[in-house]
Amino acid sequence: MIKAKNLFLRYTREFYALYNINLDIEDGESVAFVGEDESGKTSLLRIFAKLESPSKGELYIKEIPIEKLNYKTDLQAGYVPASPVFLEKKSVYENFKFALKNWGLSDSEIENKINETIIEYSIEKIKDTKIKDLSLDEKYILSLIRLSFRDLDLLMIDNIFDNISEATSEVAINLIKSLKNKKTTLVVATTKEDIAKKLCKRKIYFKYGSIVDKLD
Repeated sequence: MIKAKNLFLRYTREFYALYNINLDIEDGESVAFVGEDESGKTSLLRIFAKLESPSKGELYIKEIPIEKLNYKTDLQAGYVPASPVFLEKKSVYENFKFALKNWGLSDSEIENKINETIIEYSIEKIKDTKIKDLSLDEKYILSLIRLSFRDLDLLMIDNIFDNISEATSEVAINLIKSLKNKKTTLVVATTKEDIAKKLCKRKIYFKYGSIVDKLD
């Protein structure tokens, strides 16, 4: 699924956010990137999501070079960033409708899908609430629920667990597990070993922009 070879990300001449990253992640694997803040794990995930471009090296997803990869046509991917992204002045319902319309569904399909989702996840009470009026915990949960509209090949979760309550963490963990099927490759960036253990079978440790054997 994912292969990185001698990958670097440099922000300034002196500072490398990523330094000589080499890794392989198989189809359907669950992998956690574990490390402190600014250790490089988020930078690598952002490259996977095509939000950053590597300074040097090679990255392939589904054997496609990252610079040629098109997430609209080549595979189904979902990304939950550390700061949730919504149309803040629109309601939950309107945000869901906007996402589904972008994915090419008809009006009747959109209506049915949203209504099914509202019932399945018991969010009737907030469906007409504007996103700006919701808590950060609620936004993270809605970010994950929104991904349930698609059958994902790749699911990327970026360090959301530092910002939410313990109770919401458990809800988020269960949602992430429900989004992953046998073909879904899961990559989670986290500072927390316990979260990595609950969600992933393999841990890759990051420190100062490099992959290391263990954290001190």
